[in-house]
This record gives sequence, C-alpha cells and structure tokens, in this order.
Amino acid sequence: MALAGRPPRTLLLLRCLSVQLCQRRGACAGVMALDRCLALELPDCSLAYFTLCVDTSGNADSPEGTSWDPRLAAILGPPGRSYSLCVPVAPEVDCAARVGAAKLHQHLLRQLRRSPFQHCRLTRLLSYRPDGQPGGAQHGFLLRDPWDRPDTRRALDEVLRACQQAPHPHLGEFETDLHGQLWQRLWALQDGRRRQVGCARVTPAQEPALHPVLPDLPSSVVFPNREAAREVLEACTAFIPEAQAVLHLIDRCPKHVQKGKFPVIAIEGLDATGKTTVTRSVADSLNAVLLRSPPSCIGQWRKIFDDEPTIIRRAFYSLGNYIVASEIAKESLHSPVIIDRYWHSTAAYAIATEISGGLQYLPPAHHSIYQWPEDLLKPDFVLLLTVSPEERMKRIEGRGMEKSEEEAELEANNIFRQKVEVSYQRMENPRCRLIDASPSKEKVLQTVLNLIRNN
Repeated sequence: MALAGRPPRTLLLLRCLSVQLCQRRGACAGVMALDRCLALELPDCSLAYFTLCVDTSGNADSPEGTSWDPRLAAILGPPGRSYSLCVPVAPEVDCAARVGAAKLHQHLLRQLRRSPFQHCRLTRLLSYRPDGQPGGAQHGFLLRDPWDRPDTRRALDEVLRACQQAPHPHLGEFETDLHGQLWQRLWALQDGRRRQVGCARVTPAQEPALHPVLPDLPSSVVFPNREAAREVLEACTAFIPEAQAVLHLIDRCPKHVQKGKFPVIAIEGLDATGKTTVTRSVADSLNAVLLRSPPSCIGQWRKIFDDEPTIIRRAFYSLGNYIVASEIAKESLHSPVIIDRYWHSTAAYAIATEISGGLQYLPPAHHSIYQWPEDLLKPDFVLLLTVSPEERMKRIEGRGMEKSEEEAELEANNIFRQKVEVSYQRMENPRCRLIDASPSKEKVLQTVLNLIRNN
C-alpha cells in the first residue's frame, strides 16, 4: 500500500520512464536501428506491423499512409506486460552465422515453452528491413504475461544469462507512458546484471507488398541450388557428425546429371493421402523403379535432422533430392522411374513454415520461389494426391502411427495445412497435377495411370 500523500509505485515508475525517454535520445540513437520494422503474428493469423522510432519529441503522428492498429495496444500495453526476444543477425552474414542464429532461436523457443512461462502467451515476431533486401530478417518472439508477474522478468534474465555465446538475444520490454504512448526499452546483460541499452517509441508501419521474410528464403530454407544447401550442412559438421556423412555422399554425386529416355514421375501429397500405396501400385503397373526422397542412404538420419532448426532440416532434405537425382539419371536409362516425394515437398513445407500469418501472406502465384532449381534433374510429370481434411484425419487415426512434428502441426493447425496445400498448387516448371485420392485404391490407381499414359 502506498504511503499517504505519495503516488503509487507504478505511477512513479511511469513518471521516471517519461523523464528518461526525453533524456536518452543521444544514448539511444546509436543503439536502435532506424530502418527496422517488426511484424507480429496475431491470434487470428493476421500480421500487425510497427516500427521503433528513436524520435523522443513526443510527436505521436503516424507515418503517412499508416494508422494505428488498436490490437497492438491490447497486446503490447497494459494490463499485463509484453516482452520481445529477437535473435540479431547482421545484414551481411555468412552461412555459419545464419545457422548459429537459427540454433539460438530454437533454444529460446524451447526455453519459453517451459515453466515459469507456461502462463504466458507466446507469438512469432519478425524484425526486418523495410527496403526488402535479403539478409535483414531477424526471427524472435513476443511473450505476453497477462499478470505482469515478477518471476517472469527474473526467468527472462536467466534465459539471457544462459546465452553465453554470440549472437546474444535482444530483450525488449514494452511500457505505456503517462500520455498513453507506447515505448520499448531494450535490455542487455552486462557483467551479469540487466542494463538498459536503448529505448524507442512504438509507431505503426506500412504493410509491405510481400511478406518480409520472403527475400531471405533462398538462403535459409528454399535453396535455389545444390551449393547453397551444401554450405549449410558444411557449417553444421562441428556439432552434427552425420552432416559430414551426408556431405561425403553428395560430393560423390555428379553435379550435372541428365535424365534417360524413360519417363520420370514424382508423386506428392500430405501424409495419409494414399501416396505410398499409389507409388507402389504405379511402379508395379509400369514395371518402373521406385525411389524415395530422402533416399535410404541418408534416411537413417532423418530423426536427427528433423530435431534441428528449419534451415538445417531443409538443407538435409534438399541435398537428399540431389542424391535422388543421381539415382534417377542412372535408373531412367533402363526403365520408368516413380519418385515418392521430391523437391515440391521440400519447398512447400519450408514456405508454409517460414511464412507467418494466414494464406494471404504466401508468395503470390508465379513468384520465383515456386520455380524448380535449375541444377536439379526435373521429373516429366508431378502428381499431387489430395483428400479432404476429414478423410485424411480418419486415415491417420486408423493407422495408429507416431506423428512427425510436421504431421502434428498439420493436424493441430488448419492454416498451416492450407498453406502447404496452396504452396504445392503454386509450384511451377513443372507444376503439380491434382488427383482426388478419396475414392477406392483401385479407382485412384486407374485415374493416375490414365493421366500418365495420356501425357
């Protein structure tokens, strides 16, 4: 209880903050980047955009063409308290730095899902450069504590203290001043103690024409060529011994391979769409060789790489496609080839994972991200098996199999499933031909065979 005639502690803190914010312009200007914007994923799968302005003049006017999103005040302001955690990445970074940032991001996610953060709401937060240049995306989180508990702040300090190696995450804390303006204070641990290293006013930002993470996808998850994916695993050999084994196998594969005279058909689809059954039946009917991606020579390490951050996991699957390509080149000299998943799967899941928000934020149709890599052997034909969500779930429950992380996400997150499906359908060069896999196995097989023979 406050003493008579003395304002409450919260009011004192806000007054002190207002004074500090007006005095720290020179100190903050060298710390806070003027060209950073942030995209926050909201519960309805929309994105809210804002920026951090170091102008402490008190001018609350929004940039031209923007308006304040009231949902931001509800999420960043009182009651309760919100914190931001972002993994800094310099604009000009090497592959090892990207891998290190991804590992730290994964570590933070696992820490923030544990006690004492279980009472908090965790959402995705992306810091990016508004100029749309690649190399500027910084992934992070917004942690919302609806009760503003002191143990949340102490636990965040412990999370920062445990991050001994660079890059060190940035911890932001949002405050509302006496005038109702929203601010972010930036903290860092120095000599084991939390110190304020920056402050900035939260202002609205214009929505970019395309999702802000899109320029970074070719260097992080949808690799345009074999060397880009190889570079990622090369950066992982120090802590993933199996990465060296994968690199040894990929280096034994010719860089330039050509398809033989027989047709090559890739069959894609989500789990439980009948893909495995159809590929086997089609291979038997056409007297074809059946291949799978990732191939069996690296399939034994799938679980290891599935537990790694997206950039590492996708590099593993991408290189698996190039190993399969060398097998296709050899087998298609003598017989038709059927492939159970290929590049389209690798790209569709990667895009759906990295693009936050709903379907409206996916790259538009005909974007270059949907184009087949120029150095990867192309199939002649790609079929995409589809079933209704209800039928797919019925089949999954009937199998009683352990779900992969991606399969669990498909089941729990309807938006994620739709993003995967739409990404599949936007793939080009070659595109996917849709096949309704709901009827009986015999009817689906006949439909597939007729389509292949007619093309």
